[in-house]
Amino acid sequence: MTEKIFSLPSAAETERFGAALAAGLRGGDIVLLFGGSGAGKTALVQGAGRALGVTEPITSPTFTLAAEYEAVAGGRRTRLIHLDLYRLTRTEEADVIGVDSFFHPDAIVMAEWPELIAAAAGPEALRLEITGGGSEPRQIRLSCAEEYWGERLSSFLRP
Repeated sequence: MTEKIFSLPSAAETERFGAALAAGLRGGDIVLLFGGSGAGKTALVQGAGRALGVTEPITSPTFTLAAEYEAVAGGRRTRLIHLDLYRLTRTEEADVIGVDSFFHPDAIVMAEWPELIAAAAGPEALRLEITGGGSEPRQIRLSCAEEYWGERLSSFLRP
């Protein structure tokens, strides 16, 4: 397991982090975003979405649970699926709504409040734990399976 810690002074830096992260993402990747309200999970997804070529506004799908975007950047076409699982209270609810049906080899999934699906996402999921937020600096602890992520992340994300 590889771990890196990043300090980000603002929401704008959190978005830039998301954009840098997007450069290493590909279809089939699952990014689990842990952190409290206002930590910057949605800002990170917005930065990643813009870098992936999403042209429509990205907002947290708190009431719909999922939003899907077509992403085209640098001739690369993929889908970005943004999950917000805050309203789920039991693992069975994730099963009933079919959260695992979003895990496709042609889609990048970024899930906020993923505690109930972390096991289903598998050991290859990239975990980002965000602390801080609001006017406070943020800290992101990134952890991933080295054998899956390899050099994809270390080549452009620097602690």
